[in-house]
Amino acid sequence: MQQPVRIAPSILSADFARLGEEVAAIDAAGADYIHIDVMDGHFVPNITIGPAVVKALRPHSDKVFDCHLMVAPVDPFIAAFAEAGADIITVHAEAGPHLHRTLQLIKASGAKAGVSLNPATPAGVIEPVVEDLDLILVMSVNPGFGGQAFIEGQLRKVAELRRMIDKSGRAIDLEIDGGINPETARRACDAGADVLVAGTAAFKGGHNSYATNIAALRGTD
Repeated sequence: MQQPVRIAPSILSADFARLGEEVAAIDAAGADYIHIDVMDGHFVPNITIGPAVVKALRPHSDKVFDCHLMVAPVDPFIAAFAEAGADIITVHAEAGPHLHRTLQLIKASGAKAGVSLNPATPAGVIEPVVEDLDLILVMSVNPGFGGQAFIEGQLRKVAELRRMIDKSGRAIDLEIDGGINPETARRACDAGADVLVAGTAAFKGGHNSYATNIAALRGTD
């Protein structure tokens, strides 16, 4: 059964000079999750933050820290992100040869386990490990940069994964990330997504706009 929509603002679009303040503000504005994009300059063509920053942000919010590791190899970093305060650790199916082993490492660290799929990766990759998952993340842009245009064809993948999740009978978050705004959010939810990652659409306009932005993404504005 599909869960109520949750909003996961991506701090990639926050003011990095005031990151703790930004996390506290987006939390107060009604965010459900805090989405933390970790990029290594190898798996994706950009570099962002590491576990030390996650640890520094942890006191600024009690919300779920949803850490998306765009990192390869990823296994050596899982324990550090869990210790830093990640509640969900999502890895890419494309980032290593032993996805099941990686998911077991996440579980052993005490975090919930997620898998992300790049636009060219089919939904079927998830099927052998669906019993080990707490979250599936569909990339509706190619990962590495914020502000990209939504890839419409990924909605078919969302719908396929929704059927797979419902068939499993498990409470797995179905998250979508990339080009999410109030218009694409509605289409993503109609296809079956129940967690929306939004960067620009969540953080635009400064602190006084955050609650309005989140309400618009939720469809309750």
